[in-house]
Formats: sequence, C-alpha cells, structure tokens
Amino acid sequence: MILVDLIQIVMTTLTVGSMYALVAVGVSLIYNATGVINFAQGEFVMLSGMTVASLYGNMGWPLPAAIAVALAIVVIYAAFLMLITTAFAARISLIGVLIITIGASIATQGTAARIWDSDTHRFPPFSGDAPIRILDATITPQALWIIVVSTVCVAGLIWFMRSTIAGKAMRACALDPAAATMVGIPVRSTILLSFMLSGLLGAAGGIVTTPLTTIDANGGMLLAIKGFTAAMLGGMGSIPGALLGALLIALVETTTVTFASGAYKELPTFTIIILVLLFLPRGLVGGRHETGLHHDDLTRT
Repeated sequence: MILVDLIQIVMTTLTVGSMYALVAVGVSLIYNATGVINFAQGEFVMLSGMTVASLYGNMGWPLPAAIAVALAIVVIYAAFLMLITTAFAARISLIGVLIITIGASIATQGTAARIWDSDTHRFPPFSGDAPIRILDATITPQALWIIVVSTVCVAGLIWFMRSTIAGKAMRACALDPAAATMVGIPVRSTILLSFMLSGLLGAAGGIVTTPLTTIDANGGMLLAIKGFTAAMLGGMGSIPGALLGALLIALVETTTVTFASGAYKELPTFTIIILVLLFLPRGLVGGRHETGLHHDDLTRT
C-alpha cells in the first residue's frame, strides 16, 4: 500500500509540477527582462484554456484551429501587458508596476467572466479518459500530455536562451541593459519578446491542463501565486530554479492531500512563501541579486 501511494505521489507530483512549471518559468522570464513580477501570468493560462474550451469544446472547431486562435489571443494580450507595464515604469516605482499587473489580472478576470461566464469549463482530453495503471496507481493520458508538453516547452526555452541570437540578446538585457543598449540590442523589442514567450508558455499550460483540471474566469490569480511561489523557492530569475521550485511545491501539495486532507491543499503554498521570504530570499539555487531594468531602461528603444 505504501509503495502504491509513493508511485501515485510521484506521478501526481510530475503532473502538477509540470503545470506549475510553465507558470513559474514564465514569471522568471519576465522578471529577468524587467525586474517586475507579473501577477497576470495566470491569465495567460486562463485565456487559452477558455478560448479552446469555447471554440473546440462548444462550437466544434477543429482543435488545431482553436489552439492557433488561443495562442494568438494570448500573444496579443502579452504584448498589451508589456506596453502598459513599461509605459508607467518611468514614472512610478517597481512596486507600482507590480500593482498594475495585479490590476490587469483582475480586469482580465472580469472581462473573461463577461465574455464567457464564471462557471468552470473544459474540453475533451486529447487521448481519451481511460487511465493507465502502474501497479495499483493510475495516471491519465492527459497527464502524460501535460508532462511531455511542459518538458518540451521548458527545454526549448533553455535552448533558445542559450543558442539563438535573440535568446542571447535577452540574457544580455537581463544582465546589463545599459551595456546591451550600447552594443545595439533593442531593449524594448527584447522585453516584448520575453512577454510573448512567457505568454506562449502560459497558453501551452492552459491548453494541455484544461481537459484535466477545468478552468474558470477567476482561476488565473491562484495560478500566478503558485508560479510566483515556485519561482521564489527556486530562485527568482533562474529558469532551472523555477522548474525545481514547481516540482517541490507540487510534491508538498500532493503529499498533503494524500496523507492529510484536500482542505489543506493551499496551505503549503502560502506557508512556503512566508518561509522563503524570511529565511531564503534568493531561493534554493540563488536567483539574480540585482536584475532587470531600471526605469530609464524600460523607456529605451
């Protein structure tokens, strides 16, 4: 029985951790580029999930077409979010910009509730509902989709950051935006790219997780908090750290639900936030001590 529980915990941790990882990596990506924690990150997940549920699940569109529209909507929203956050950065503090992202999240939730409703939505799983058994533990095919898509997305992002000119430009802007500007790197365009990539990560998360977990107009903020907690635990600004933090958060939550009660599922997240901020502000792998853009950097072209 204990072995079955352990196998189930591992499989659930990988599934939930993969979901959180897409949000956490997106949070770290924008933080690297701007020094801003984007609390609207969860809305990328919500918008893509609701769009595909509406077009594919309710209106009968082909799944590839629905996914394409969802990705386009999220990319446009991410670009708009970049514009409003950087527009005010030269006149207010970074705390003020953070509050703007919270306001954007709340406004997006209200708009989504008007366009759709406040009920939960889902669409059929990609490969059916029949569970896959490992001993007496089970995992659904959609959970495997979540794990595989998350792995491919994060691995692809790491390759992009390390191997492409655009990715190296993003890293240069994160390390020293003033020097990046001096060598001809367009800082604002690079910031825009970071927001769009972050949006695509969140959109991928919404598309693969909605058939398993459902989605509603108000679910984005909690996901953003989970992503922020995972990024903080691993080390804000570190993509491998965000991945590690997401898996650890998922492990703690899964263990709590398995051996205690689902009523306490969210308690570990908020406890970890407090403990990390008090005792481990740079995270497990050590995020950037001084990162992102100063106010004048955000207004450069």
